[in-house]
Amino acid sequence: MKSRIKYTDEPIGELSVIRDFLPSPDELAFKEEKVKVTISLSRVSLDFFKHEADRHRTAYQKMIRNLLDAYASRHTGESPTRPSRVRAAACRRRLTLD
Repeated sequence: MKSRIKYTDEPIGELSVIRDFLPSPDELAFKEEKVKVTISLSRVSLDFFKHEADRHRTAYQKMIRNLLDAYASRHTGESPTRPSRVRAAACRRRLTLD
Protein backbone atom coordinates (compact mmCIF):
# COMPACT_ATOMS: atom_id res chain seq x y z
CA MET A 1 0.00 0.00 0.00
CA LYS A 2 1.27 3.46 -0.86
CA SER A 3 2.07 5.85 1.93
CA ARG A 4 -0.34 8.75 2.32
CA ILE A 5 0.69 12.27 1.40
CA LYS A 6 1.02 14.59 4.36
CA TYR A 7 -0.10 18.13 3.60
CA THR A 8 1.30 21.00 5.62
CA ASP A 9 0.26 24.63 5.96
CA GLU A 10 3.40 26.21 4.52
CA PRO A 11 3.89 29.09 2.10
CA ILE A 12 3.77 27.92 -1.50
CA GLY A 13 6.21 30.44 -2.89
CA GLU A 14 5.93 32.91 -5.72
CA LEU A 15 3.00 32.22 -8.07
CA SER A 16 2.40 33.42 -11.61
CA VAL A 17 -0.77 33.47 -13.70
CA ILE A 18 -0.65 31.44 -16.90
CA ARG A 19 -2.76 32.69 -19.80
CA ASP A 20 -5.42 30.38 -21.16
CA PHE A 21 -3.93 28.46 -24.11
CA LEU A 22 -6.63 25.80 -24.57
CA PRO A 23 -8.99 25.90 -27.55
CA SER A 24 -12.44 27.38 -26.88
CA PRO A 25 -15.43 25.05 -26.66
CA ASP A 26 -16.55 26.40 -30.05
CA GLU A 27 -13.33 25.15 -31.62
CA LEU A 28 -13.66 21.76 -29.94
CA ALA A 29 -17.29 21.33 -31.00
CA PHE A 30 -16.52 21.90 -34.69
CA LYS A 31 -18.84 19.74 -36.77
CA GLU A 32 -17.81 18.68 -40.23
CA GLU A 33 -20.74 18.21 -42.60
CA LYS A 34 -21.16 14.52 -43.29
CA VAL A 35 -22.97 12.89 -46.19
CA LYS A 36 -24.13 9.30 -46.00
CA VAL A 37 -23.07 7.08 -48.89
CA THR A 38 -23.22 3.40 -49.66
CA ILE A 39 -19.92 1.84 -50.68
CA SER A 40 -18.85 -1.72 -51.38
CA LEU A 41 -15.44 -2.56 -49.96
CA SER A 42 -13.39 -5.69 -50.42
CA ARG A 43 -13.46 -8.09 -47.49
CA VAL A 44 -9.70 -7.61 -47.06
CA SER A 45 -10.03 -3.81 -46.74
CA LEU A 46 -12.96 -3.99 -44.35
CA ASP A 47 -11.26 -6.60 -42.16
CA PHE A 48 -8.12 -4.45 -42.07
CA PHE A 49 -9.97 -1.33 -40.91
CA LYS A 50 -12.04 -3.25 -38.36
CA HIS A 51 -8.91 -4.88 -36.94
CA GLU A 52 -7.01 -1.58 -36.73
CA ALA A 53 -10.03 0.19 -35.24
CA ASP A 54 -10.23 -2.45 -32.51
CA ARG A 55 -6.53 -2.03 -31.78
CA HIS A 56 -6.90 1.74 -31.46
CA ARG A 57 -10.32 1.59 -29.79
CA THR A 58 -12.10 3.71 -32.38
CA ALA A 59 -14.74 3.24 -35.08
CA TYR A 60 -13.63 1.76 -38.38
CA GLN A 61 -15.95 4.12 -40.30
CA LYS A 62 -14.16 7.07 -38.71
CA MET A 63 -10.79 5.68 -39.78
CA ILE A 64 -11.99 5.25 -43.36
CA ARG A 65 -13.47 8.78 -43.37
CA ASN A 66 -10.21 10.26 -42.02
CA LEU A 67 -8.22 8.39 -44.67
CA LEU A 68 -10.45 9.71 -47.46
CA ASP A 69 -10.34 13.25 -46.01
CA ALA A 70 -6.53 13.16 -45.86
CA TYR A 71 -6.34 11.86 -49.44
CA ALA A 72 -8.73 14.53 -50.72
CA SER A 73 -7.00 17.38 -48.90
CA ARG A 74 -3.58 16.24 -50.12
CA HIS A 75 -4.69 16.17 -53.75
CA THR A 76 -6.80 19.34 -53.71
CA GLY A 77 -4.38 21.51 -51.72
CA GLU A 78 -7.07 22.33 -49.15
CA SER A 79 -6.38 22.30 -45.44
CA PRO A 80 -6.98 19.04 -43.60
CA THR A 81 -10.14 18.49 -41.57
CA ARG A 82 -11.00 19.17 -37.95
CA PRO A 83 -8.09 17.84 -35.84
CA SER A 84 -5.53 20.01 -37.62
CA ARG A 85 -7.84 23.03 -37.52
CA VAL A 86 -8.16 22.72 -33.76
CA ARG A 87 -4.38 22.43 -33.36
CA ALA A 88 -3.82 25.38 -35.71
CA ALA A 89 -6.31 27.53 -33.81
CA ALA A 90 -4.64 26.66 -30.53
CA CYS A 91 -1.22 27.55 -31.98
CA ARG A 92 -2.52 30.88 -33.29
CA ARG A 93 -4.01 31.67 -29.89
CA ARG A 94 -0.70 30.87 -28.15
CA LEU A 95 1.24 33.05 -30.59
CA THR A 96 -1.07 36.03 -30.13
CA LEU A 97 -1.00 35.76 -26.32
CA ASP A 98 2.78 35.62 -25.99
